[in-house]
Amino acid sequence: MRVVEADHVSPDLVAAFTRLVGQVSRTSPPPTYDDLTEMVDAPGTRLLLALDDSDHIAGTLTVVVFRIPTGVRAWIEDVVVDEGARRQGIGEKLTRHALGLATAAGARTVDLTSRPGREAANAMYRKLGFEQRETNVWRFQPDT
Repeated sequence: MRVVEADHVSPDLVAAFTRLVGQVSRTSPPPTYDDLTEMVDAPGTRLLLALDDSDHIAGTLTVVVFRIPTGVRAWIEDVVVDEGARRQGIGEKLTRHALGLATAAGARTVDLTSRPGREAANAMYRKLGFEQRETNVWRFQPDT
């Protein structure tokens, strides 16, 4: 298993996201070809892929590095490992790779959220040194 950064969009990448997004969200549609192109081309956004020995995409993670007034920060989103490939350390490899990229870019902190029911993922984040913060997460959804 190796981790690479997506540098272009292909039909295989679109198909992988169609398969994987449904495993992490029941309400969000998978990204389109154009959506993925925008992500791959966006400065500060890194789309990581876990590839098996056959170059099959077994997992993905997105890390965004950005500057705010208090310094450079990073955020990890949408860590998903294919159901058939879980419990093999893929999520940990993806996360470690993202942490390395964020650190190299000067990020002072790396944040993420994880639902409490994702016990294995939460245990992995603790193992990697993440600490649970005492904070409120607020979300605004504009009318569409």
